[in-house]
Amino acid sequence: MIPLPRAVPPVLAVGAFLKNTLCRIEGATATLSPAIGNLDTPEDIAAFDAAAAAMLAAMVTPRLIAHDLHPDFYSTRWAQTQGLPSLAVQHHHAHIAAVAAEHGHEGPIIGLALDGFGLGPGNQSWGGELLWVDGPEFRRLGHLALLAQPGGDVAAREPWRMAAAVLHRLGRGAEIAQRFSAQRPAALLATVLEKKLNAPPTSSAGRLFDAACGLLNVLPVAAFEGQAPMALEAMVARPRVLDGGWTITDGVLDTLPLLEALIGMEPTEGAELFHGTLAAALGQWAAEAAHTAGVTRIALGGGCFFNKVLRQELVADLTRRGLRPLLPIQASPGDPGLSLGQAWIAALAAER
Repeated sequence: MIPLPRAVPPVLAVGAFLKNTLCRIEGATATLSPAIGNLDTPEDIAAFDAAAAAMLAAMVTPRLIAHDLHPDFYSTRWAQTQGLPSLAVQHHHAHIAAVAAEHGHEGPIIGLALDGFGLGPGNQSWGGELLWVDGPEFRRLGHLALLAQPGGDVAAREPWRMAAAVLHRLGRGAEIAQRFSAQRPAALLATVLEKKLNAPPTSSAGRLFDAACGLLNVLPVAAFEGQAPMALEAMVARPRVLDGGWTITDGVLDTLPLLEALIGMEPTEGAELFHGTLAAALGQWAAEAAHTAGVTRIALGGGCFFNKVLRQELVADLTRRGLRPLLPIQASPGDPGLSLGQAWIAALAAER
């Protein structure tokens, strides 16, 4: 049970697709379910149905049922067929709202939401987002520079593909086939990227980590999403900052100079340069937005904040700038904590 800053209307939130949880709010308390799993097997869907039924039975009739913006998630379809008002909540808005709820913060806040994927308006692939959030309202202030994601979802388990996207963006697509010759599709990938075939653009921070791993030859093919970035993090002893390693233009944070510097670098050296530079870039990005908005609190949410090095470096950077970074407390920074943010947004929306 998670205490909230005050009593709000009763609502139910049903999470997203990966690492699903549900959350109910009654009064000034939020209750998260245990993690159910990914809603892609009959067993996990049955567990979701049972958990949802139990939550509904344990509470007064909710004013709203909150769900992810993605229309194809099982949890979304369930919420929309319960005969109760439902509310679609954007994935990264929910990540930031979860942090705000745990800290009892109401009013405007700047949020850095960094993860692998969440659906944005217009079916965009989001995942590296700078947001202004005020309860049920949010604005996208900026995002990480877009990278092609060749092969779609498969790129999340094959970091070499994201590295190839970097080479293509640098105008070095001709190097892809030789650099990644051990990968059978590499010979065709330059063409795939040039013609934009099944290579949707993404602002994902998770895919940015994958690109760094691919460029440094750290698990170019991984057993599961996030395995390569975890291996990259484990190499870091002393994070370092590359001078001129990023640019910020009209809200877009572009780390292309950093990524280019990683090409051919020794993996440990590259891991330290990547983590240190990314944290410094994120710190400047968030600080400029906070100054413009006239706020001092920065909420940090999304699965990339499981990364201890990134978390510590960024918190230290923001603190040096006179800002107050807020991290998740009881709820997970990743998708298991998402339903808390959905529920808090829905409760405030119902109240208004």
